[in-house]
Amino acid sequence: MDIVFIRELRIDTVIGIYDWEREIRQTVVFDLEMGADIAKSAATDAIDDTLDYKAVSKRLIEFVRQSEFQLVETLAERCAAIVLEEFSVPWVKLALNKVGAVSAARDVGVIIERGRRV
Repeated sequence: MDIVFIRELRIDTVIGIYDWEREIRQTVVFDLEMGADIAKSAATDAIDDTLDYKAVSKRLIEFVRQSEFQLVETLAERCAAIVLEEFSVPWVKLALNKVGAVSAARDVGVIIERGRRV
C-alpha cells in the first residue's frame, strides 16, 4: 500500500471543555497518512485516478471550522470517518495537535489509526 500524506494542516476552531475555550477559536494541527494505491494515477498522470490531497484538506478545513467539539478525541474520530467514508480510503492515521493546550509542552493531542492496511 502506498501512502498519501498531509502535514501540518492548521485549522482554527472552537474546541475545549472550559467556558473560556467555548468563546474563542483555537488552532489545531493535523498530520494525516492515508492508504492509497497510486499505481493507476502514476500511469495515467490524471488527478481523477488518485487520492486528491487538496480535496481532503478542503473538506477537513470546512468541517473543522464549523465544529464545536469539547474533546480532541471526538474531533479526531469524526475527521477520520470523513476521510474513510467520503474518499474511499481503506486506512488513515491521523494526529491531532491542540497547540498551546499545555504551556509546558510543545505538542499535545491524539494519534489514531482507523481502517485496515491492505
